[in-house]
Amino acid sequence: MQNRQLVFLVQAGQGTRIGPRGRLLRRGTVNLTDTNLEFRLGLALVAFVSVMYGLAFWSRRRIHDEVDFLVAGRRLPLMLSASTLLATWFGAGTMLTATDEVRRVGLSATALEPLGSGFCLLIAGFFFAAPLWKMKLLTLSDFFGRRFGSSAEMTSACILVPSYFGWIAVQFLALAAMLELIFGLPLHYGVVVIAVVGTGYTLLGGMWSVTLTDAVQIAILLVGIVILGFSALVNIGDGSLLAGWNALLTETTPGFLTFIPTDRWTSLLDWFGVFCIAALGNVPTQDLTQRIFAAKSATVARQACWIAGICYIVFGLIPVILGLVSRILFPEATDQAILPLLARAFLTPGMSILFILALSAAVLSTIDSAILAPASVLGQNILPQLLRRRYSTLFLTRISIVGVSAASVVTAFLGHNAYSLLEEAYALTLVGLLVPLTLGIYSASKGQGSAMASMIVGCASWGLHFVFSWEAFLEPLLEPYGILLPPALSSALLGLLAYQAFPTRESSEARSSETGLA
Repeated sequence: MQNRQLVFLVQAGQGTRIGPRGRLLRRGTVNLTDTNLEFRLGLALVAFVSVMYGLAFWSRRRIHDEVDFLVAGRRLPLMLSASTLLATWFGAGTMLTATDEVRRVGLSATALEPLGSGFCLLIAGFFFAAPLWKMKLLTLSDFFGRRFGSSAEMTSACILVPSYFGWIAVQFLALAAMLELIFGLPLHYGVVVIAVVGTGYTLLGGMWSVTLTDAVQIAILLVGIVILGFSALVNIGDGSLLAGWNALLTETTPGFLTFIPTDRWTSLLDWFGVFCIAALGNVPTQDLTQRIFAAKSATVARQACWIAGICYIVFGLIPVILGLVSRILFPEATDQAILPLLARAFLTPGMSILFILALSAAVLSTIDSAILAPASVLGQNILPQLLRRRYSTLFLTRISIVGVSAASVVTAFLGHNAYSLLEEAYALTLVGLLVPLTLGIYSASKGQGSAMASMIVGCASWGLHFVFSWEAFLEPLLEPYGILLPPALSSALLGLLAYQAFPTRESSEARSSETGLA
C-alpha cells in the first residue's frame, strides 16, 4: 500500500536529517516498513491482549447473576466509575477519526468530538445521573418500561440497539485502518479480526471485566497522548514547547483555527446541530446509563460524570492539536490514521510501541463497552418478551453480544466513512429518546401514548431526512425560502411537540410504577 512507503527522516544523533518543510526532526530515523519494529509491535499487541483476557477471566468470579454481569453489582467506586466512562468515550472517535477530520477541515470538527461528547458527560452528571441511579435499573429501556409501559420499553429498545451499530463500526474501521497502515493487513480482514477479539473480550466478564481493563488502558493511553503532544510541539518549535505552540498558531491556515464558524448563520446552525447530536444525543444511551447504574451511589454516579467530562475535553484536545501539527509537518501524508504516523515519527521505538499499544487497547475498550450496551438491552428487554422468558437474561445477553458484533461488522462494510457513521449513530437516540427520558424524569407522566408518539414522530422525521439525504430540515420545502435548520435537532423538537400534544392520560402500567421514580 502507498502509505507504507512513507519514510520520516529525523535527527539521528550523528548528522542532521531534514524532514518536511525543512524542519529538524528528532528521535532517529523511523521507517514504516521496518519489519523488526512491526514484529516487536505485533508481539506486544498479542501479549497485551492476553493480559487483558487474563483480567477478564479473573473478573468472572465476581459474576453470579445478571446484575453483576450488566452493572457490576452496582458496586463501582468513584475512580473506577470515572475511568470506565472516560475509557468508553476515549475511543476511535476521539483518537483517530476526529484527529483526521480536524486535519482535513480544522477545529470546527471538534463540535462532535471532543466538545460535544465531553459536554454530554457534564450534562448527564448535572441532570440525569442521580435520578436514574435511584431507580435501580439494569438498562435504559427499563426506565421507559417502568415510567410509561411495556410498549414504550420495547420501542425504546428497538431504537437503542441499532443506534450502536454505527458507533461500533467506527471503532472497527479506525483500528483496522491502523493495522493496515502498520502491518499491511487488508482493511476487511482487520475488521473481522478486531470484531472477534472484541467479542470474546466482552463475553468473558461483562461489566466487571470492562471496568477493570478500562482503568488500566486509560491510564496508559493518557500518558502516551501527553508524551506525543509534548514531543510534536517541541519538534515544530525546534526544541521549545512555547515556540512550538506559537508556530502552530502562526503556520496553521487561519480558517482551521476557528472552533465555532460564525461567518454565515447557516454554518453556525450546522455546527450547533452537530454539537447537539453529541451533547444531547449521547445522554439517552445504554453505555452511559449502564455506568451510572453501576456506580455504588447516586453521588458517585454524578461525580464520575463530571470528572470524566472534564478530563475528556482536556485530554481530547491533544489529538486535535496533533491533527493541526500534522498539517505543518507532513502536508502530503495520508488523511487517515495520522496519529500513529506522528507517534512513529516523534517517539522512540519503545515509546512508539507503547503508544500504539495503548491506542489499540483504548479502542478495544470502547468496543467491548459498545457491544455490551445494546446486547444488554436485547437480553433484558427484547428477547425475553419475544421468547416468553424461556432463557435467563445472562444467557440471552451473551448470545446478543455475538449478534451485535456481527451486525456491526456488516455496518462497517456498508458505511460511507467513519465520521458519518459516528454522527448517524448519535442522531437516532437524540431524535427518539431524549424528550421522553427528560420529561419522564422531570414532569408528571402523560402516559404511554405520549412517549410512543414522541419516539415515533422523532425517528420518522429523522429517518425521512436520512433516506432522502436531506442536509437541512424539510430541505425541499424550506430551502427555497433560505430556511436551513439542522435535521436531527429539528426532528427532536417535533418529538417534543408530539409528546406535549398527546392527551394527558396515564396508563395503568405507568401509574403502578410511579413510586419507582421517587
